[in-house]
Amino acid sequence: MFSFLKFNIAKLSGKVAYHLAKHGPGSGGTYPGYIFKKIGGPESIQKIASDLNTGSVLVNGTNGKTTTTTLLIKLMSNDIQIRSSYENNTLNAIVTAILNQEGDLGIFEYGIRDAAHGIPNTVQKLINPIGVVYTTISREHIQVAGVKNPFKSYYNAKKLLSEGMQNGVVVTNCDDPRTAFIGLNKEKDVKVNYYGIETDVIEDIGDKSVECPKCGKLLDYSHFYLNHRGIYACECGFKRPEPNVKLTDIEFSSSSWDLTIEGDLFNYVVSENIKFNLKLNVPPFGLHNIYNTLASITAYATFTPKVENIETTVKKIFNNLDMSFIPTGRFEVVDIGDKLVGLGQGDNGDALKINTMFMKLYLDGPLEFIYTTPDEYEDEIFEDHYEIIKSMNPSHVVVLPGRKSIKKAEEYYNIIKEDYPDADFYPLGYDEMKIKIEKLYELAVTSDYEYVIMSGCGEEQAMWGEIKTKIING
Repeated sequence: MFSFLKFNIAKLSGKVAYHLAKHGPGSGGTYPGYIFKKIGGPESIQKIASDLNTGSVLVNGTNGKTTTTTLLIKLMSNDIQIRSSYENNTLNAIVTAILNQEGDLGIFEYGIRDAAHGIPNTVQKLINPIGVVYTTISREHIQVAGVKNPFKSYYNAKKLLSEGMQNGVVVTNCDDPRTAFIGLNKEKDVKVNYYGIETDVIEDIGDKSVECPKCGKLLDYSHFYLNHRGIYACECGFKRPEPNVKLTDIEFSSSSWDLTIEGDLFNYVVSENIKFNLKLNVPPFGLHNIYNTLASITAYATFTPKVENIETTVKKIFNNLDMSFIPTGRFEVVDIGDKLVGLGQGDNGDALKINTMFMKLYLDGPLEFIYTTPDEYEDEIFEDHYEIIKSMNPSHVVVLPGRKSIKKAEEYYNIIKEDYPDADFYPLGYDEMKIKIEKLYELAVTSDYEYVIMSGCGEEQAMWGEIKTKIING
C-alpha cells in the first residue's frame, strides 16, 4: 500500500538536500533525487513523476543528446512551463528536476551505457514517459566498469527505454537503421514520428558494412548522408521509413546556412496530424547539428500544446541561434591567430567523423592530427577512429592516451606508426589529467602547422572543456 507519509518525508528531505547540495549542470545536481529515492522508494518516484500534468519526454542516443535536449528546452519553453535536466544522465538527476522545479512537462536527457547501469526498463516504468526521442546509435562504451560491453547489448539497452511504452509518441531518426528499427517495432503500440534528410546536397562516403538490425545481413545503401545514416534497404524487407519531418534543401555559405524543412506529423496533445513548412537561417554549425535540429523540431512539434505557434517559435529560436548552446566539451574550430585549431570530444567513430567533416570546411593546407586514444577492449572504436584519421591525410600525427590504459594507447600508437613513422607519443595517464591538459594545450598552440585537429576519447568537461577554455582565453 502506498504510504503518503513516507512520500511526504521523502519529498521534504529531497527539497532540503536540494538547497544544501552544490548545484550541478542542468538539473542542480543529483543528490536530492538520490535522497528522495532512498527514503521514498520506487512508488514515490512513480507518484512524483505523475505530478507532471502533461508528462515527460526522455532524449536518448549515442551522440547529440545534450544538444537536442537543449534545443528542445529552448523551443518548448516558449509554449509551456517545463522541468528539465541535461548532461546528468541518471534517474537521480531526473527525480531532482521533477522534485525542485515547476512545470507541466518534463524534458530530460537520459544516456544509457548498458542495461545494468542505465536501468532503462526501470526508468521507463517509473517515469512513464509520454515520449522517447532517439538521436542516433553508434558503437560506443564498448567497455563499461571494466567489463566488455558488446554493441548488441549496448543497442538492446537503448531499445529498452521505449520498449514498455503503451502511450505517447516515439520520435526517432529514420536515416539511422538502428533507431528506425526501434520506431518500426513500436508502431503497434504508440505513434511514431520519424525525422530525416531528403536532399542529395548532403552526401558522405559512409560505411559499407552496416548490419541490418532485423536480420543481420549487410544493408544496401543508395545514398549516405552521414556515416551509417542514409537511404538503405535489406533483402529481408527492412528499409528506411519515410520521414514525417525532413530537410528538403540546404544552401551553404561561410557565414550561415539556409535550411528548408517540411513537417507532417502527429501531435500528442491535440491528437491529430499537423503540417508546417520552415525556412531557417542558422550558423554553419556542422552537419551533425542538422540532425539535432531535426530531432528537436520534431519533438517540439510532437509535444507542444500550441500547434499554431510552431513555425513562429522555431524561426525565432533558430534564426537567432548563437553557438552558446553547444556544450563545453564538444567540437569547435578556434582561430588563435597563426593557426586554426579544431578540438573537442570524439569518443566513437560517429563523433570523430562528424568532427573531421566539420574541420574539412576550414582546411586549406597541411594538417596535424593530435589523437587521444580509446581504452582496453575498445579496439572496434580504434578501428573506426583510425579509418577516419587516415581519411584526413594528416602530415603529422601525435598520440596520447584518452582513457586509463597507457599500455593500450601505446599499442594503438604502434599501429599508427606503421603508416606515420614520424608520429609522436606522450604516455600521460588518466591520473595525470592536469599534466595531460597542459601538454595538449602546448601541442596545439606551438604546432608548426596552420591547421590542427585535436580529438578522440576523453572526459567532456574535465578535459576537453578545460583545454578549449585555455585555448580560447590564451
